[in-house]
Amino acid sequence: MPRLFLLLALLLPLGADADTLQIPIGQQGASELSLPQFGDSQRAVLERFGLADEEHPSVGNPPITRWDYREFSVYFEYKNVINSVRHHQPGAAIQNKEPQ
Repeated sequence: MPRLFLLLALLLPLGADADTLQIPIGQQGASELSLPQFGDSQRAVLERFGLADEEHPSVGNPPITRWDYREFSVYFEYKNVINSVRHHQPGAAIQNKEPQ
């Protein structure tokens, strides 16, 4: 029991040394880009944004499908949007950064 307590006491501080990455909201991508919304159908996304650059096959149960566009990815459960994510734009962060 004392060995376990000693081991926990030695390992506990290791997690406290993590860094936090903060990206200001204005630097997270083009804010004027409107993304597909939760619940939109695949047909609606296709009509609004056109063919995806890459369509990944469904994975898991329920089936989750990902469509990749140039600036964002769309995740579908069955045939409906569950999430849309902007891709990181490294040039946008550099352009928006003010000299200090």
